[in-house]
Amino acid sequence: MNRTEGRIELPHNPKGVLDLATDIFAKHTDDGDSSPLLKLDGIDWNVIGPTIPTALNLHKQAENLKRQTDEAYRERDLYLTAIEEAVKASRNLLKSHNQKNPKRLGEWGFTVADSTPVPKPPKAK
Repeated sequence: MNRTEGRIELPHNPKGVLDLATDIFAKHTDDGDSSPLLKLDGIDWNVIGPTIPTALNLHKQAENLKRQTDEAYRERDLYLTAIEEAVKASRNLLKSHNQKNPKRLGEWGFTVADSTPVPKPPKAK
């Protein structure tokens, strides 16, 4: 019989790690005093195991909040295009009405950069 060494892959995401930890802890608990995991140095599955459901619940909560955040951004973006257009048009109109004193746009909340921009040095080749 040929024996392969087989690579044991670990999950790369939190949900996968938590699911695998749940399975490991269940087997460890089922094996009781004969569990080989009792021999781990510095790791006590009897301490770690009961924390897994809390971590899973927090993960589910975080995923739900992430979905809510994504939905809020999508809804916000429905309004943002028109708002940005209104801001730009307002800036342009106010700037044309205050050509001699553009600093007055500061009264409307605009940041007026009145210093001359420093030219960038040429890139070395």
